[in-house]
Amino acid sequence: MASDSSFTSDLSTVSVLREAESIVIKIGSVLVRDPETDGVRQGWMDALAQDVAALMKLGKKVTIVSSGGIALGRKALGISGKVAPDQIPLQQKQAASAVGQYHLFHGYHKAFASCGIVAAQVLLTMSETENRRMNLNARETLHTLLDRGIVPVINENDTVSTGEIRFGDNDRLSVRVGQMILSDAVVLLSTTDGLYTANPDTNPDAVHIPLIEEITEEHVRMAGKAIPGLSTGGMKSKIEAAQAAVKSGIHLVIANGRDDHVLRSLTEDGARRSTLFHALNTGASARQSWIETHMRPKGAYIVDDGAVKALLSGKNSLLPVGVKSVEGRFERGDVVEIMTFDGRKLGVGLSAYNADEARLVAGRQTADIPTLLGYAGRKALVHYDDLMLLR
Repeated sequence: MASDSSFTSDLSTVSVLREAESIVIKIGSVLVRDPETDGVRQGWMDALAQDVAALMKLGKKVTIVSSGGIALGRKALGISGKVAPDQIPLQQKQAASAVGQYHLFHGYHKAFASCGIVAAQVLLTMSETENRRMNLNARETLHTLLDRGIVPVINENDTVSTGEIRFGDNDRLSVRVGQMILSDAVVLLSTTDGLYTANPDTNPDAVHIPLIEEITEEHVRMAGKAIPGLSTGGMKSKIEAAQAAVKSGIHLVIANGRDDHVLRSLTEDGARRSTLFHALNTGASARQSWIETHMRPKGAYIVDDGAVKALLSGKNSLLPVGVKSVEGRFERGDVVEIMTFDGRKLGVGLSAYNADEARLVAGRQTADIPTLLGYAGRKALVHYDDLMLLR
C-alpha cells in the first residue's frame, strides 16, 4: 500500500513526541487482553512500562488512559468472547468491569513496579471532567501524582457510568484528560496505524496519511470507511477525539500498538507508521483562549497595582495578597473577571475558591489560608493555567 511522505521533518510524530513534556497514552482493550487466556498481556504491558520509564528519564510526564476492564471481566460472568460489546446488557457490562478492572490495574502495577515506578489507579467519568469544580479537583490530583513521578492509570468508571459505556469513549476521555492537565500530545494506541484514504485491505491504492494539519470533511468521510481491526464507529471516534484535541492545542497521534515497545519506535526512530494530527495553537494559550470565549463570568476580583504588575510581567498566578475586594456570587471553578481598582479589565480566569472563601482570604498572605479557612487551601485564587489576560 502507498504512503504519502510529503511532509517536513519538524512536523512528524517523532519530533512532536520528542518535544512534548506531557503525554497522554490511550490504550485500547484489544491491546491488553490475551485472546487465548482472556487474561492480561503481561509481556506487552512490561514492554510498555519500560518505554514509559525511558520517557520519564527524559523528564517527560506520562499519563495512561486504558480500556480493558470489561474485556478482562466478561469471562468471569460467562459472557462469550463471540458476543459483540454492543450486544451485552448494561448491567452485565458494569459487573464485568467491576471484575476486570482489578486485573487490568494489577497488570499495570506489576509492569511499572518492575521498573521502579509507582502506578496510581484513577477512575473517571466524562461527566466528572465536564463539571468545572470536579475538573479542578481531578486535575490537581493528577498533577500531584505526576509531579512525584507516579504514573496515573486512568479508566472510565464503567461500574457506575450509564450512557458513557460505549465504544470509543476512552478516545474522548483521553483528550479530556489531556485538556485537564495541559498535555502537549495524546497518543491513541489501537489496532490501526492511522488514517487511510481507503481500506488498505481491499484497496491496493489506499494511501496512508502520516500528517494532517487541518481536519476536513474529507478526512471525516475517510473515517467512515472500514479500517482493519476497528469498527466504523471506532475510527470516527478517533477523528472526533482529534478534532477536540487540536482545538485545545494538543497534538494527537493514532498508531498501531499491538507489538512490544511501540512507544520506543514512535519516539526514537520513527519506524512505526502513524497519523499525526498537528495542533497549530498549542499549550496553555489554547486552554486560556477557550476559557475567555466559552464561559460567562460570575464575579470579579479587584486587584492592586502589585498584582497588576505581577500578572503582566510573566507566568504568575493571582495570589490572595493582591486582591483588594471580591464581587459577585460564584462557586469554585466558575469564571471571574480580573479587574483593576479603576475599572480596567485585565482578563478572566477560573476561581480556585468560591466567593465566600475568596472574601475571607483576599488581601492576606498565602500562609494565612489554613488559619482563615480551617483547611490548607490552594495557594492562588486563580492559577496561571486558568488565567486569560487581555493584551
